[in-house]
Amino acid sequence: MVVVTLQRAKCIGCNYCVEMAPGQFQMSKKDGKTVLLHAQDAKGFFTLKSADHSIAEFCELAAKACPVKIISVKET
Repeated sequence: MVVVTLQRAKCIGCNYCVEMAPGQFQMSKKDGKTVLLHAQDAKGFFTLKSADHSIAEFCELAAKACPVKIISVKET
């Protein structure tokens, strides 16, 4: 299981996550912040749980590229 978490409120809209993992992230046209696709919101923490381990590498690249460090990736 891959668990990706995004603290969307702290997003500065740099777009690096979308460049690194376009299958999991996209920019909102409404407010210019990133959206973690297919994620569940829990008090501002958007979480995606996926059995597809192939997304982990791309999401980890996105997490490393994020200048405000609001993306975390865990594999179980």
